[in-house]
Amino acid sequence: MYVERASRLPGAVVWTNTPTRPGVARVLPDGCMDLLWHDGRLMVAGPDTRAYLPDGVTGPWAGVRFYPGTAPALLRVPAHELRDRRVELADLWPASQVRRLSDRVNAAPDPASGLEELALRRAAGAEPPDPLLRQIVTALDACRPVAATADELGVGARRLHRRSLSAFGYGPKTLARILRLHRALALARAGVPFGETAARAGYADQAHLARDVRGLAGLPLGELLGRGAQGASDSGVGEPSGAP
Repeated sequence: MYVERASRLPGAVVWTNTPTRPGVARVLPDGCMDLLWHDGRLMVAGPDTRAYLPDGVTGPWAGVRFYPGTAPALLRVPAHELRDRRVELADLWPASQVRRLSDRVNAAPDPASGLEELALRRAAGAEPPDPLLRQIVTALDACRPVAATADELGVGARRLHRRSLSAFGYGPKTLARILRLHRALALARAGVPFGETAARAGYADQAHLARDVRGLAGLPLGELLGRGAQGASDSGVGEPSGAP
């Protein structure tokens, strides 16, 4: 069962998940990165460009899902280096440091609260989030074209692309596709007909919607809704990316 709550870290979400069967839920790309705990170990889920299919691992998981673009400054690794990957935290930070942090999380009342404390400590020692990154997410999630977003923010297309790679793991066009996917899923889950969903979410037509959903999620829209894939119930900002 998947449960989440708002974190004390602004924009972040703390979640727990205990799969009852191996491979029951595909995790959709959502523009986020997660700090994960499982079986006493700390891991990181990088930004996905396609649906992630769990490899059959069961048992409880916990995570902190960071607002898009904020995790790289806390983890001190560019997002594109973790694109479509789940890695041990010890692969990114010194092993001795990770052992100490793992001990703290494992000694906490529950792993989720331990992860949240870890994230809060990292945030306290880091620079404040770059407001430009949130402005990029907000503009693209409002269906603003990439070129217009670059012009309005005064960053230029090349700089926007570079900043997006480092912060989100991919270029702004991919981020816009992922955010659009979640707008469409929210509408479709609310019962909006697929043709109207396509128009309201920003697709050229229903065929465009169908192609994009299959490309990003790996399933037709109707089947995806029936399966209840994680990351598909609301917008791309703040939906589960790392949960198995």
